[in-house]
Amino acid sequence: MFEELRKGLLSSLGAVFLTKEKIEELCRRLVEEAKMSKEDAQKLKDELLSSGESHWVQMEKSVSEGLRKALKNLDVAKSADIQNLEKRIEALEARMSALEGSAPAGSREP
Repeated sequence: MFEELRKGLLSSLGAVFLTKEKIEELCRRLVEEAKMSKEDAQKLKDELLSSGESHWVQMEKSVSEGLRKALKNLDVAKSADIQNLEKRIEALEARMSALEGSAPAGSREP
């Protein structure tokens, strides 16, 4: 019984989304109904929590990778790129001001 239940829960995608409380409640109920021993229930709980956590990590990685690819395809500038451009603009403005300030007074055009 334990093995069939374990395989069924682990193979279903819904097991990934079970909360810790729901898993503990399910195991407690199975023990109370004498469908499973305490030791088997503990093993099942540990396995479901571990499996759910690893699936969650994999899903986060997949979503992050998908977002990264989407942003790359959109050709969106990174914050660091914008900061570098702002620094270059400031440097150019400083050079322009210095050049304008050093030109003879009569040589400036309106």
